[in-house]
Amino acid sequence: MFGDFDPTEYEDEVKERWGDTEAYRESGRRTKGYTSEDWSLIKAEGEPIVTGLAAALRAGIPADDPTVMDLADAHRLQIDKWFYPCSPEMQASLGAMYVADPRFTAYWDQFEVGLAEYVRDAIVANAAR
Repeated sequence: MFGDFDPTEYEDEVKERWGDTEAYRESGRRTKGYTSEDWSLIKAEGEPIVTGLAAALRAGIPADDPTVMDLADAHRLQIDKWFYPCSPEMQASLGAMYVADPRFTAYWDQFEVGLAEYVRDAIVANAAR
């Protein structure tokens, strides 16, 4: 499902950084019962968001274009649906992490160079509208 990525490799770091937050607890409550079919559905729902954002960047569409902001909001709503309540402000923190943490940057930039920054900018623009 996750390719070469093994989420268990980061469990200690995640628990140290966010273990005392309600979002962490809620995500754990929700995901503990997910089946492989659920994870496949999550991945399938996310693919058009990621590919849409990458295509918009390639096409030179500004991150604050309504279509791009709608994709950023779809990203937020997917997190909200499957993991934890994700306000625009919380998503903006995630966007900052996508750029600040090279592991997240590498994930986003595998689809298009510069996508992590573009997604962050789209998230910020969406939160402001």
